[in-house]
Amino acid sequence: MAEAFVIPPPPTPSLAVEGERARFPVGRIFCIGRNYADHAREMGHDPDREPPFFFMKPVSALATEGVFRLPKGAQEVHHEVELVVALKSGGAEIAPEEALAHVYGYGVGLDMTRRDLQAVAKKLGRPWETAKGFDGSAPCGALAPAARIGHPAKGGISLSVNGEIRQKGDLGEMIWGVADLLAAISRSMALRPGDLILTGTPAGVGAVRPGDRLEARIEGVGALDVEVTG
Repeated sequence: MAEAFVIPPPPTPSLAVEGERARFPVGRIFCIGRNYADHAREMGHDPDREPPFFFMKPVSALATEGVFRLPKGAQEVHHEVELVVALKSGGAEIAPEEALAHVYGYGVGLDMTRRDLQAVAKKLGRPWETAKGFDGSAPCGALAPAARIGHPAKGGISLSVNGEIRQKGDLGEMIWGVADLLAAISRSMALRPGDLILTGTPAGVGAVRPGDRLEARIEGVGALDVEVTG
């Protein structure tokens, strides 16, 4: 007998997969903070190899149509280009040497951040959800299956705004690599199929305005073009 619900269940958020008609269903979105030393410095933090930390965005943050809509009343919203990791399986207490076997594929994403709200939250010691988890705050492109591209540990990562490079780095500059990140998260909560992990951003984050065109690129992974609207 099919399970019944008192209201219709929401549709399943998903990402396109390069070369496939079927899509990747998205469950949770984990985001890693300060995983590039140069970005840690520009945000006023010591870049020493501290244990990785993460925060989460709701699935309502996922945006897949190439458009980022500035939240009403936002005074300062920053772009942060990131490597996206998509999981096909999961578990708790995953060993680093076994972690990559859980990865379905990789993509290019943006962690859009209301820096105006984040600054207030930091000052008052409050959570970041309103600054990080607002609707549409995680634009993501199509996934490239790991079975085709492998597990990229090096390669250029960049973001340009209206043709001008703002962020430029290399995946090899991540303080914590993908395997270590998955292992660290799984010590706090069991990872699941469908989870996404945004792995941190290099230096050069900055504000966006209506009409801006964002072009994010990760060598060997893919590209994401996003138009900013008011």
